[in-house]
Amino acid sequence: MGIRLFNAKQVVRRILLSAEESSNVPKGHFVVYVGETQKRFVVPISYLKNPSFQKLLRHVEEEYGFNHPMGGLTIPCSEQVFHDLICCSS
Repeated sequence: MGIRLFNAKQVVRRILLSAEESSNVPKGHFVVYVGETQKRFVVPISYLKNPSFQKLLRHVEEEYGFNHPMGGLTIPCSEQVFHDLICCSS
């Protein structure tokens, strides 16, 4: 479990260091693209500590991996499911 979370943190670190994204993302946040329409969400890094968010990331990594052409973290769940998850995390 710790190794998988470490992989997610590496992905987030790469996203934050990206020149294209860093100008549009507040410090301490990262970008997630969600759903079929790839809606862009900016979420706090603190969400990485949330057990529900970790579970979602593990599932996404197992099913799809984290290497996506958009450069951000892509989560192929519905926008409503993701929205509900982040509302419960705040």
